[in-house]
Amino acid sequence: MVNGCISTKRLQENEKLLYRQTIEAPKGFNKEGLNDLFVQKANDRLGPLPISISVGIYYKGKKNYSKEKFIAKKEKAERKFDRKIAATKNQKRIANLQYRKQNKVDAINKKIENGNLFMQWGEPITVFDTGAMHQTKSKITAFLFNKGFFQAKTSSAFNEGRKKRITVNYTITPGPQFVYDTIFFNIPDQRVAELVAKNIPLSLIKKGDPYDQGKLSKERDRVDLLLKDHGYYDFSKQFIDFSADTSSIKNKIKLQMEILNPTKRGYHKQFKVDSVIFITDVSTFGKPNEKRHNTPYHRITFSSFQDLFSKKILAQRVFIAKDSLYSRTKTFSTQRQLANLDNFKFVNVNYDTTGGKFVANLFTSPMERYTWGNEAGMTVTQGFPGPYFSSNFKKRNVFGGLEIMDINGRFGFEGVAAATSTNSFYKSTEASANISFTFPQFLFPFRSTAAFRYAKNNPRTKLLAGYTYTDRPEYQRSISTVSATYTWDLQRRLQFSFSPATLNIITSTLSPEFKNQLDSLQRKYGNNLINAFKPSYVSSMIFTLTWNNNYGVAQKSSTFARATFESGGTLLNIYSPKFIIDKGLERYQYLRASLDFRKNIALSKTRAFAFRLNSGFGYIYSPNNVLPYEKNFFAGGSNSVRAWRPRRLGLGSDPPQVSTNISGNGYFDYSFEKPGQLLLEGSMEWRQKLVGFVHYAFFIDAGNSWAVGTTQNIKATFAWDKFYKQFGIGTGVGLRFDFTFLILRFDVGIKAWEPADDPNRPIGHFVLWNAKWWKPYTATQEPVIYNIGIGYPF
Repeated sequence: MVNGCISTKRLQENEKLLYRQTIEAPKGFNKEGLNDLFVQKANDRLGPLPISISVGIYYKGKKNYSKEKFIAKKEKAERKFDRKIAATKNQKRIANLQYRKQNKVDAINKKIENGNLFMQWGEPITVFDTGAMHQTKSKITAFLFNKGFFQAKTSSAFNEGRKKRITVNYTITPGPQFVYDTIFFNIPDQRVAELVAKNIPLSLIKKGDPYDQGKLSKERDRVDLLLKDHGYYDFSKQFIDFSADTSSIKNKIKLQMEILNPTKRGYHKQFKVDSVIFITDVSTFGKPNEKRHNTPYHRITFSSFQDLFSKKILAQRVFIAKDSLYSRTKTFSTQRQLANLDNFKFVNVNYDTTGGKFVANLFTSPMERYTWGNEAGMTVTQGFPGPYFSSNFKKRNVFGGLEIMDINGRFGFEGVAAATSTNSFYKSTEASANISFTFPQFLFPFRSTAAFRYAKNNPRTKLLAGYTYTDRPEYQRSISTVSATYTWDLQRRLQFSFSPATLNIITSTLSPEFKNQLDSLQRKYGNNLINAFKPSYVSSMIFTLTWNNNYGVAQKSSTFARATFESGGTLLNIYSPKFIIDKGLERYQYLRASLDFRKNIALSKTRAFAFRLNSGFGYIYSPNNVLPYEKNFFAGGSNSVRAWRPRRLGLGSDPPQVSTNISGNGYFDYSFEKPGQLLLEGSMEWRQKLVGFVHYAFFIDAGNSWAVGTTQNIKATFAWDKFYKQFGIGTGVGLRFDFTFLILRFDVGIKAWEPADDPNRPIGHFVLWNAKWWKPYTATQEPVIYNIGIGYPF
């Protein structure tokens, strides 16, 4: 059993436990970053409780740990491998044994130095150290000085509470913050001085700003890049110096930026590119005595043994031009855009300054033209796991223009919630095959100059044709898809995607029992689930904008936003293909928009707060007054409001039918999916490391979906004066197992507010305290929902 109590019984004589550290500052003072300065860290605890799982794990491991045992094990392993090495004369086998010996010894050394696995996952209790306290006090004072509080003082005091628990308090007296009164320059090189002066509006240092050492470092980086982007190839940040004078005016600073000249040359030299040489097959060897042939194109000399790649496409991705000044930004952009082509193992750019020339050399090595990959794994759909196998064939440089052809197939079993059942899920067999061609340019007539101008945005055109077949006990369903998509980037973080044509033909075969059930649902309850299974023709134009600022990068604050706009059946306003009419396919005309915003705030290396806002709206103007089933919005599930089963929350306050099996399902019968035309939902999560690779989270979800103009049911229809009362609210706790290559997630969702308006229900809307973790249930109890997922919910 693991005892996670932070107990002082583990302390030695005269030792005390560092239990808490606080920083006091004047009201309104910004304390951001100060907590990171603690030299000693108090043990992580579960909220306000004196319990630390990591401490319990550590001492559980230490109880069974013997350092001498691992030292003896190491010596035994070394003797064993030494005997095997001495007994063989095969050099290859000797090298293999030495490699295995080193790996074995390294693994044992890690346990000798850091303890066993439990000890490595956990942490010992933090013993209070007065020396560390004084170091922290000095670091806080230095931090404040670097923020312009030149007269700041920090005092420290500790208080011993019950059970030898020490609370340390640091008190800050910041004093006045010094600000820039005058900013002037000392730049002997006239050209450099003119360039810096021209770009003063972009400076990070402004008159009236408070002194900030971090901003001065960023300003040094900005000026360094500015000069290197204007030809100063050998410029160094060491030439930039800042000096501050605080003696003239009270609490004011005279700041001088100085850019020194090189000692030997006496001035800063601008480098102009004399020629650009692009070797496209640097790792390829030709025939004996064969030399690469050179071909000039667009002021670039291409050199290769074979003429494999389109020079036009390559030249579009090279932003280094002959007779232009050196630019570090253009150099990095060239490397990045050539790598984006996914045709080269590596891309290197260097500059040769010998012989009084400045030559840009580009080196690339082609990837294998044909690759084949297979993958087996597990997917989690709607909270249920299922195995799959996929195979992918890729051919690069298909037509000589660095195009990529992908052929992939996938076969898998997926556990999915039955469309009209609650406490069961079906095994869904799904098979799909797709072929796509990706072109590194826009496939419509741009003039040559425009193509070169837009190449910096990594333009791609993807043509796709695919077929998907799904076999479930209720139905067999096939979807044939053809699409064309243009994609381009802006400033690396912003991506645009436009699909002028996405065409789908959907056919379904229903079992007789399931068809009867769908007819009954539509006739009795007005549930439009049957529309998902009509033979359909769905055409649409889709535009998507995606902003990604480091989202998905661990231990960093990040932002993600995606907006999608879709017009379905647009072309049907002008022309209806004859085959749609002949086959009697259902046609849809609609407008659809969605917005997904996510924010992750890293509070420390082990703590983060994340939230998400997600919304969507669909407007229908076709005679059938319905969206294609796949285009509806649904609430509930492991990536939505986790206290409800997948796609079962809503619509509005319209209550589901009362269950005929309350002991097994709870009061409500969540048999039917709830497709809506409007979605509003949000989530908040507190994420924290628990121990080793295990993290935990507390979360609150809220949301719902509504009908808009598709039903006479007032409770299901969105209304401005009541929608805010109809959010389903859930809370819960979850575990995340971070295996580096994937994150396995287990969440427990508990209903807090049930929006369903049923006057006959024995309990009201607030149901948080009515949660039941297992069967049987009563009419006054709410089932707890268990969710399994891959990756974070958002």
